[in-house]
Amino acid sequence: MQIMWFGAIFLGGWFWFYLFARQFLFDFTVAYPLIKKMRNTGEDLILSAANKYTTVSVVVCSVFMAIVAFLVIRFMKTYLIIGFFVGALVGLVTHLGKLTPKDRAMFDSFCAAYYRFVPDDELRTAMYNKKPSQMKLRLHDMELSTSFIPDFNK
Repeated sequence: MQIMWFGAIFLGGWFWFYLFARQFLFDFTVAYPLIKKMRNTGEDLILSAANKYTTVSVVVCSVFMAIVAFLVIRFMKTYLIIGFFVGALVGLVTHLGKLTPKDRAMFDSFCAAYYRFVPDDELRTAMYNKKPSQMKLRLHDMELSTSFIPDFNK
């Protein structure tokens, strides 16, 4: 029965990472850097509400991560605590190389979440459709740099 509990808590640790810590890391490794690059490209390219949106995400994820970690540490036996954090570590290792704007899936996630903060209709539509080539064309038409759109990993 202890092995089954260990496995369940291990899975819980993986889900804890996947639902909260992965979003927390996404905010710092993808969202904030891309917002900053977009602002450096053009001050009115993305609204300031994007930073507020990301900050709310960071705060909410931090609170949920802290609550769950506290409950696990406070009420679980030592072997279950180890299982929980080993599960979270496995989640981190499996996602570590993907948490960068150069990963196409992460860039697409950014576009899907932040297109609503782009005032330009054509650029917003290109972000919504997750079409970097159309985004580059629109930025070129606006006479802005395309440097915030990364060269994606193969």
